[in-house]
Amino acid sequence: MSDNALHDAFFALHHGLPRQGPGSDSTTRRLLALAGRLPERPRVLDLGCGPGRSALLLAAEANAEVTAVDTHEPFLAELRETAAARGLDGSIHTLRADMGALPFPDGSFDLVWAESSVFVLGFDRALAEWRRLLAPGGTLVLTECVWTTEEPGPAARAFWEEHYTLRTVAGNAAAAVGAGYHVLGTVPQPESDWDEYYVPLAAHADAADTTVPGMAEAVGGARAEIALRREHGSDYGYAGFVLKPADPRWRLREETAEDAPAVRRVVATAFGSVDATSETEADLVDNLRLDADAWLPGLSYVAQAPDGTVAAHALITRCRVGGAPAAALAPVSVAPAYQRTGAGQAVVRAVLDAARLRGETLVLVLGHPEYYPRFGFVRASEYGIKPGFEVPDEAMMALVLDGSVPVPSGTIVYPAAFGV
Repeated sequence: MSDNALHDAFFALHHGLPRQGPGSDSTTRRLLALAGRLPERPRVLDLGCGPGRSALLLAAEANAEVTAVDTHEPFLAELRETAAARGLDGSIHTLRADMGALPFPDGSFDLVWAESSVFVLGFDRALAEWRRLLAPGGTLVLTECVWTTEEPGPAARAFWEEHYTLRTVAGNAAAAVGAGYHVLGTVPQPESDWDEYYVPLAAHADAADTTVPGMAEAVGGARAEIALRREHGSDYGYAGFVLKPADPRWRLREETAEDAPAVRRVVATAFGSVDATSETEADLVDNLRLDADAWLPGLSYVAQAPDGTVAAHALITRCRVGGAPAAALAPVSVAPAYQRTGAGQAVVRAVLDAARLRGETLVLVLGHPEYYPRFGFVRASEYGIKPGFEVPDEAMMALVLDGSVPVPSGTIVYPAAFGV
């Protein structure tokens, strides 16, 4: 049987499906929310768009100008027809192209989006090749199949070893950080996202004419995939990744013992001034270093300026919420000469990445309610979390780093060095 017959049968089987991979409008909205503030008319590139469910939502709800790319012209035709019916044909432009050989100039898009399609290139290659397409401040959003256990069973492992190399969410997050991105958030996709793909696909398989060349093989492959999910779905799943390229102006790294005097100067001048330093916060950092129960190795970060000086510092230490371990972001300090330059944002994103890769699941911060939401923080009270002292509700914030585990609730207990 020819490869063309298999190719044609596969696409015939998939024609008319609402989606070409696990997903939902709800998941698209969650990923969009994690992307943060966008321009009034964001330029979006939707890669491997299929029939365009994501493109349609982004155009309608984010006021986006969407360039939707796929290699299969019938999918693009279906998207154009649907966009016209919804009055979105002026906002969605289709292009038949290979996502591995895109014709766009560098910096063309505010948002590069790829739901259920990154496997065509592979996660690492996509990170490397699509970064150039992002405008300054742009964001990359991907969904990818992942292991959901460290020890998948032999049936799931054998299937995926034959078809595609999977990593865990943590493994992909580490790869993204290593490739020069910050992880704004990850979204474990619910089982209902698989149903949105597999239920219609199963119906197509049942109705397919298996006498058509290649169709019996296409149907058999679809049914095997669906059966694997039904029997071994606890071993793997789909997850979304929202990524932003790191600011290249700063070298972001863990602090070393040699950095301690410079960090103290940054903290003291950030909370005071060059001429009148504030030693309270500087003493707090020094005292936290001495508290073995509070100090979390690898979570004291600096942003180093081009001349080698420490421009900013951010610290995460152990706290507890209702008796469960959590992490506290405090203090965050930027040297006066580097304030309002992006050094603070860069070092906060870096230390949050480090906390995520270390396996921390919840970070708390008491800070300015107009500043920290850009990192994904929301009111801690939304999770039933509160401090043991009076503060404005909007100033006590929480960031969930791992949505696959329960979020503890209760009163925050800080290390003794905080004095609260």
